[in-house]
Amino acid sequence: MNPENSETYINHPTWGLLYRICMVDENQELFTTLYAQRLFFLVTNDTKGLKFKPIGRTEARMLLENRLRSLRRTGHPREYDSLQSIFQRTFQ
Repeated sequence: MNPENSETYINHPTWGLLYRICMVDENQELFTTLYAQRLFFLVTNDTKGLKFKPIGRTEARMLLENRLRSLRRTGHPREYDSLQSIFQRTFQ
């Protein structure tokens, strides 16, 4: 979808503007509400368009921690540092 270091926003039909936290899988990304960062969505992009799956804070944190581990293992220090900063702002 998009490189890790770019800011991406999408519009949710009910919750308004969502901010992209990180890529989770090839066609999945983790988003949160822009201002409160209390609601999280797993957004899937497929041939039918975008699908929004609301997820809890604990699941969102777990997905982000898994992504951090993956970046550390694969040797992407800039992406890791950027995502670590997002993690601290969002969950600490």
